[in-house]
Amino acid sequence: MTPAELFLWETQGYLVLERFLLPEHVSRLRGVLGEVISRRRRDELADATRTGMTRISGDSTRVFYILDDAPEFLELLDWAPLMPYVHTLLNAKPHHHASDAIVEIGPLQRGMGWHLDGHDAGYRALGVPIPLLQLKVGYYLSDMTEPGRGNLCVIAGSHRTRSSPDPADLKNPALFEGAHQVCAPPGSAILFHNALWHSSGPWTWPEGAREMLYYAYEHPWMMASQEHWGYPHEFYQRLTPAQRSFFHGFLFDPPEQRWG
Repeated sequence: MTPAELFLWETQGYLVLERFLLPEHVSRLRGVLGEVISRRRRDELADATRTGMTRISGDSTRVFYILDDAPEFLELLDWAPLMPYVHTLLNAKPHHHASDAIVEIGPLQRGMGWHLDGHDAGYRALGVPIPLLQLKVGYYLSDMTEPGRGNLCVIAGSHRTRSSPDPADLKNPALFEGAHQVCAPPGSAILFHNALWHSSGPWTWPEGAREMLYYAYEHPWMMASQEHWGYPHEFYQRLTPAQRSFFHGFLFDPPEQRWG
């Protein structure tokens, strides 16, 4: 990380890395995502979902536990260009926390969904400021250079606040003062703190879709997500040594006697 990036992260609670993935990589991921969504929708409607959860809302779909859905999704787990950021911001030995993918078809008449990430209402019981326990990484696969396409919305610096936004603002279907839509081209990565207030944004474009991948990382001493041990046995056994380091040793056969 550069000093400028670290400064932005510490003051804003999020960091935008534009065109972090090459165009051909984005194209490949979009193709795979379409196949995965079609398969997951078929399985869900047939009550045959193998792993994770599939949420269907009309033509829109969100799928969880995606590491076993396609090799292209698994390779992003320890994507080499991302790891320096994860190591610097979170932990030198990060663990996987969660993964999901979104294909949302607009326009959608829906409100905002402002929230913090984490258990116990966003780890509020740990005091303020809430510590960095999850590092979230969102990848834009569709064009999000203009607002109104369901862009990720954030309240910069809110990861450090001792108070919550006005409840009326959180219920507002439009953006309130201080909220910001993250506009960036396909292939951009957005890293953000678990205590940053965020939401998917409003739709004002008459057509188009929001396509995103989300990955989250946690400290090696945490077990904060069931996805960490929610895959079939065969999945863990075929991971590379580098990928295995993102999971607790007891998941493997034989168990790995290690920490971190």
